[in-house]
Amino acid sequence: MRSNERGVVTMATAGVIVAVLGILAAAIFLVETYKDNSVKFDTAYQAVLLTNGSVYFGKLEGYGTSSPVLRDVYYVQSGTSPETKQTTNVLIKRGKELHAPDRMYLNPTQILLVEPVGAESKVAQSIAQEKTKGQ
Repeated sequence: MRSNERGVVTMATAGVIVAVLGILAAAIFLVETYKDNSVKFDTAYQAVLLTNGSVYFGKLEGYGTSSPVLRDVYYVQSGTSPETKQTTNVLIKRGKELHAPDRMYLNPTQILLVEPVGAESKVAQSIAQEKTKGQ
C-alpha cells in the first residue's frame, strides 16, 4: 500500500508543479504582452491638449501608459497689441520659468487628445528656429 501512497503523492506533486509552471508561463506571457503598450509616434513632436484647455508641444513618451512624459516642451503665448488690436502668437520654450522644468509628467486622465506636429508646420518651423537660436 505504501507504493500506491507514494504513487499518489508523486502524481499530486507533479500536478501541482505543472499547475505552477502553467501559471508562471501565463504570467510571463502577460507581462511581455503588456510591458510596453505605449503609442509610438512617427513625428518628432506632438501636440497635447489637456482637459483644462492647455496645449503643449513636445516629445511625448509613454502615451497609453499610466505615466506619460512630455520632453522638450513648448507652448504658445498669445498677446494683443493695445494700439493695433492685432493678436500675436509666440512659441515659448518651457524651462525658462523659475523652477526650470526640463519635462512634464502628465496625468493620463487629463490628456484630451494628441496630434502629430507636421514637419512643415509653423510650430515645427518655430521650434527649429528656437533651437538654432539656442545653439
